[in-house]
Amino acid sequence: MGKVWSSNVALPATPREQAGGPLLGKILLRQNAVSNDRLMRALVLQQHQRAKLGQILVAQGWASRAKVLRALADQHDMPTVTLKGRQMSRALLGRKAPTFWLLHTAVPWMKLGDTVVIAIAHPEERATLETALGESFPQVKFVLADEEDIRAAIATHFRRELAHNASSRTPNRMSCRNLLSRTVQRALCGLMILPAAGLTLAPQAVFGVLTLAALLCLCLFMSLKLVGLLSHIQQLKRTENPTLPTNKGQLRRLPNISVLVPLFKEAEISRDLLRRLGRLSYPRTLLEVFLVLEEDDFITKNAVARVDLPHWIKVIEVPRNGGLQTKPRAMNYVLDFCRGDLVGVWDAEDAPEGDQLEKVARAFADAPPRVACFQGVLDYYNPTTNWLSRCFTLEYAGWFRVVLPALSKLGLVLPLGGTTMFIRRSVLLEIGGWDAHNVTEDADLGVRLYRAGYETRMLPSTTYEEANCRPWPWVKQRSRWLKGFMVTYLVHMRRAGQLRKDIGWWKLFGLQAFFIGTVGQFLLAPILWTYWLMWFNIDHPVATGLSERSAQRLVIFMLGCEALSILLAIAAAFACGRKRLAFCAPTLLFYYPLGTIAAYKALYELIFKPFYWDKTQHGLHSDQPSASGPKVTLTSVTVARAGSRPASGE
Repeated sequence: MGKVWSSNVALPATPREQAGGPLLGKILLRQNAVSNDRLMRALVLQQHQRAKLGQILVAQGWASRAKVLRALADQHDMPTVTLKGRQMSRALLGRKAPTFWLLHTAVPWMKLGDTVVIAIAHPEERATLETALGESFPQVKFVLADEEDIRAAIATHFRRELAHNASSRTPNRMSCRNLLSRTVQRALCGLMILPAAGLTLAPQAVFGVLTLAALLCLCLFMSLKLVGLLSHIQQLKRTENPTLPTNKGQLRRLPNISVLVPLFKEAEISRDLLRRLGRLSYPRTLLEVFLVLEEDDFITKNAVARVDLPHWIKVIEVPRNGGLQTKPRAMNYVLDFCRGDLVGVWDAEDAPEGDQLEKVARAFADAPPRVACFQGVLDYYNPTTNWLSRCFTLEYAGWFRVVLPALSKLGLVLPLGGTTMFIRRSVLLEIGGWDAHNVTEDADLGVRLYRAGYETRMLPSTTYEEANCRPWPWVKQRSRWLKGFMVTYLVHMRRAGQLRKDIGWWKLFGLQAFFIGTVGQFLLAPILWTYWLMWFNIDHPVATGLSERSAQRLVIFMLGCEALSILLAIAAAFACGRKRLAFCAPTLLFYYPLGTIAAYKALYELIFKPFYWDKTQHGLHSDQPSASGPKVTLTSVTVARAGSRPASGE
């Protein structure tokens, strides 16, 4: 049995590990820590998973963490120690960065003379770790400790450093934290005041310029819708099934996946969230789900504390760092604790399909290395709550099922949806994680991926969310998105020449069409609304110099844009399998004006509260049973034994 070590015991020499030493399975059987039948099943699973035997046994609930740790101690002839309640040495910890200790799951336990005792969780990695420690720790000995205890000790000691890194992980030139200086804020105020002053001094000229700007924005965004609709029609002609094809090639081995679920004041949704996560069919050994909580969010902490969490669902509290408290900052903090080859994000109200992670693994396995991210399809599980939820569902279906697949085929920059996005962890670390100050970190991350030479593709899997179906909360949520779009555009266009070099002319045009079209059409929509007066033979109060024929053409163009939006919504209703929603498509004419209210709220906040996160309340509606998606098992994924291959919204 492994030795339990206290600080007053002399340090024994660690024997050299023999290649033919006792196997972990035999030790567990000898200690009655696992049955022979379960051990055999775990060994079979190990043939298909890049996981240690002990991890599989714990993941399946066939052996406790304490018993596996004791067996590892016997196998490697190492003492075990406990870290709970022990004060770590700041001097020893400070010799290496917190990311180093987290990467190796190790921590200095104590010092005996010139020798530093290092507590580790993976004894088979001793040789690698000893080499990495060489310069800072010339003489080391190793002891064994629980992995979660090591991580907790690192998080406690490096609390300030990790919190600071979470806020500043993205490079300055790609972040918005230094974007909105007082000079920029004054300039934005001037841009708001200038049109109003111009309409007073030279109403016809200024109104004409604003009309041209509004038409340009409308044309840009409608071009995206038109391309999406035409591409969707072509896809329907090729096959009766409009969904994206699923690859049928062999998946050699499943990757490890880490999924982040940021929570903030989500007491109503915590129980439902755990039920939804329980539907996932991905092997628990290869999956870790982090519930990301703010340390002062006692509402959610108390709700989660009342639930018995499985070992693969972990809770991490994000310490405060000044006044910044955003979703991307929280995810940045957890990023250093992730062990997955892939990192995904779900929101608190999400209900992903049960086999979604298998589809993620297959998509990455079949994609070239330059494809760093996959964006899943977002839908709603409460589309018939009221008129607003119906319109919201149509809008989402049109965007995720019609427009985004077309943009992906054209090679344009794909703005991410904020949830159900999965990215290679190495790439995410390379580009600096999420911008902690950007309230639409998803759109910004999508642009930065392309600037770094990577691509995003669509994932043929759906996650169901809760549609925001109350007018003012809808406006608040949309204003946060639009404010983030404004910030993201300003960040990447402040060096427009470098942006063009990074992504090329074609992607630059697509980026302009999305950001200028999305924001501009809402801000300038009231200008175009006034021209409807001419349709009813009412004289326009300002545009008196416009000829009758020009006015008619303008109104016809606007009607054409409305018709295109309706056709897109009808196609979206059929694409998402909710054909009855097509009857609601003409009413979108009265839905989109809410976006104008949100746009002006966003513009105000851009100047006076650029980093303010307007929280959306969830948990008001429960997901429907049909939202769970198909349930599959590991046997549905073709696995080869030889080798291994690594694999917008809220």
